[in-house]
Formats: sequence, C-alpha cells, structure tokens
Amino acid sequence: MKSEIPVDTAAPRRLATLLTPTPKGAAIGRRIARQQLTAWRINSLAEEPFHSALLIIAELAANASTHGRVPGRRFELALALSADPHVLRIEVSDCRGDRRPVLPVACAPDSQSGRGLVLIDALADRWGTESRHPNAKTVWAELDLPAAHAA
Repeated sequence: MKSEIPVDTAAPRRLATLLTPTPKGAAIGRRIARQQLTAWRINSLAEEPFHSALLIIAELAANASTHGRVPGRRFELALALSADPHVLRIEVSDCRGDRRPVLPVACAPDSQSGRGLVLIDALADRWGTESRHPNAKTVWAELDLPAAHAA
C-alpha cells in the first residue's frame, strides 16, 4: 500500500544565490528572481505582488552592486516564501556593513538616482536592515501575499 508523504505547507521555501557586484550580476539576479517567483506562482495571484517584488529586487540588487561593492566579494540575493503567514521576504546582503541605507528626505527632480529606497518604502509592507557580521549587512523587504497563495 502506498502512502502519501505529508508536505509541510508552513515550511518556508527559500532560494539564495551569490552574484558579482556588477550591473551584469544585478541583471542575472533579477532574471533568477523572476524565474523563482514564477515557479512559486507569485505571478498568478495578481499583478501587484509580482511586479512589486520584481521592482524591489531590482532596486536592492542595483544598490548592492553600486553602493555595496567590495572588490573580490559577492553579494547574496535571497528569497523566502512562507505559507503562514503568506509573506515573501526579499534579502540582499553585501560586504559594506559601514554603508547603511537611509531613506532620503527629498531628491532633486532632475536627479538620476536617489529614489530606490523611496520606491522600496512605497511598495514593501515592511523593510529594514540587519547586521550580518562586523563588515556586512542585509537589506530586506517583505510583501504580504493574498491568503489564496498557500500553494
């Protein structure tokens, strides 16, 4: 008699990858993240969580490759999906623990940078930073997903 193996739907699903702190590394991270979010069927919920996640990932990866760059070191992109509560957690860790992101008060209308954290603050349900060890940090963002996404 065959029996089914129980599946713990409350266990988080996780993906982590190391990337070079370059524009190409950030682009690869975005591509990997899009594939993983699609595999987790985040794109089948509604467009908002999927596109919000992609924008947050793009901004955090760009920040890590621009502001968190240390020659010879990589940055880590991690995604975690928990079923209860239904939350997608996005983490980007780099080796510049001395450079903590600060939400800007304002930036010039013609400025070509300085809006990434404002965008993250607007899209994420929660976000912040954590120390990993003396010389590294993690910037994270969380998106609450519709309860129907318990898959």
